[in-house]
Amino acid sequence: MTEVRTVNDERRTLNPSPPLKRWIDVPVDESAASSLSSELELPLPLARILVSRGYNTPEAADSFLSPRLSEVGDPFLLPDMAVAVERLIRALRDRERIVVFGDYDVDGVTSTALLSTVLTRMGGDVVGFLPSRFEDGYGLTEGALQRCIEQHKPSVIITVDCGTNSADSVVVAAEADVDVIVTDHHEPAEEVAKPLALINPMLSESESIRMLAGVGVAFKLCHALIKQARIDLPEAAEGVDLRDWLDLVALGTVADVAQLKGENRILVRHGLARLTSTSRLGVQALKDVAKVRGDVDAYHIGFVLGPRINAAGRLASGHTALDLLVSDNADVCRTLAAELDDTNKERREIEDEIRIAAEAQIDERFDPEVVFGVVAAAEGWHVGTIGIVASRLVRKYQRPAIVIGIDEEGNGRGSGRSIEGLNLVDMLDACEDLLETHGGHAMAAGLNIQADNVDAFRERVNDLCAAQLKGTDLRPAQRVDAWISLGEVDRDLYEQSLRLKPCGMGNPKPVWGARHVQVAGQPRRVGKEGAHLKLLLAAGGTQLDAIGFGLGPCELPEGPIDIVFEIAEDTYRGHGALQLILKDLGPSAG
Repeated sequence: MTEVRTVNDERRTLNPSPPLKRWIDVPVDESAASSLSSELELPLPLARILVSRGYNTPEAADSFLSPRLSEVGDPFLLPDMAVAVERLIRALRDRERIVVFGDYDVDGVTSTALLSTVLTRMGGDVVGFLPSRFEDGYGLTEGALQRCIEQHKPSVIITVDCGTNSADSVVVAAEADVDVIVTDHHEPAEEVAKPLALINPMLSESESIRMLAGVGVAFKLCHALIKQARIDLPEAAEGVDLRDWLDLVALGTVADVAQLKGENRILVRHGLARLTSTSRLGVQALKDVAKVRGDVDAYHIGFVLGPRINAAGRLASGHTALDLLVSDNADVCRTLAAELDDTNKERREIEDEIRIAAEAQIDERFDPEVVFGVVAAAEGWHVGTIGIVASRLVRKYQRPAIVIGIDEEGNGRGSGRSIEGLNLVDMLDACEDLLETHGGHAMAAGLNIQADNVDAFRERVNDLCAAQLKGTDLRPAQRVDAWISLGEVDRDLYEQSLRLKPCGMGNPKPVWGARHVQVAGQPRRVGKEGAHLKLLLAAGGTQLDAIGFGLGPCELPEGPIDIVFEIAEDTYRGHGALQLILKDLGPSAG
């Protein structure tokens, strides 16, 4: 084993010869792929991907490759939609005060912005309200609800991206004579809230609808409301074109890491086009400050625009981001966008400080043969960033990670991220006696703990992780969608593959594999401390440039190699040639 230094100056142990990941071939029906390739005149490698992802008929594949807004389903198929629409039309007609109660993440903020501006455009008396991460916690808590009612005195509260399991809060609202309409997409608990209407796709039988993010559910409510208003209140619906709000739907859906399949794919594909040419002043100001030029892709949402919107709720108030998205004043938007950009820079600095301290704490006792779950905790760590740090620790150590920030009174708030094969909630259930509260999902969860219990919790977590993970290959899995020859990497395959966009959760970028490739010429290590590996690869008369980000420290095996890669266009200095983005490589077998 050889110790090397990676791009972000972390100490780490890597095999001198890759592969660094477990390669997993995606199974495919070759006969169906061949037939689909012939019928739709698609490159066979692309047809293999379509078939492996379930689009194995010409009709299904064509619908996937060319998603149409006309294929978005009837919004009234969602439960309680008719009840909600009837109440809102009455509120619009009678000019009752409506509060849209959201959440402080990107999905919640975009949902709030979408619904509040649509209702305002329809003539409503509307206010957007976001709870505080630090004062209220997540969702429709009783404290946040009471503050909302006292400040705005609504007749109707519509929740977005929260509320399904807030049974007690809905009772409090009813006692205050406030009708609550819940729109949400989170998994219902055993006891759900009983508002006037509970619109949650998780209560639907339709798989396509069940994938909706919170902003998608809010969009559905707007769609249903406008359809009915054209009959019952036509003056309110006049001139309202919901396509104008698809940029917000794309922002919230991608940032919430929702499945980019079914209706989500349709909404995001068209929403990205809106983001590229948006007339929304707040979004344009955010793009300007983030230096986003040209076509907007899911990448820009996930790694450029989304983090800036999220930063407001992580460190201060989500209302900064909400105000940006609803403002129609260009000067105000520029100011707010700059504020979000500064807050995001501060978030990154805080995050880096915590990450470095957490790694130092873990490295003091880290032994890959003994430690299978990592827990880091300290006083003063900002709870708005610990979830991001936990994700980074998972990537570095390839183990479940929990990061805990402790306040002056010894109260700890933790955020955890997991790896495939270990359910984080089940693990926390087994630590229940050491925790105050906990909850979440298999891959991400939160907890509250007293400082005195942290050491015992760390040991318990490691024991539980070891019981499931010891003896398993903890290298990250690398999906290989299809094996091709280097000669098949051409402009047609690349451009046809772009039709798979938007790529993300549930529809990842295509990753190809090629065997028995030769390294032509001298490999080059580039970037800080040689972090990246640049190669010229050759096979069967074809030569292509390749770069492996973060692969610089790895020693190349002797002889031919097998590679897994994405295909990209090298736009540096307008070059425009195709290049391979190496995900991993290893010695060829045989």
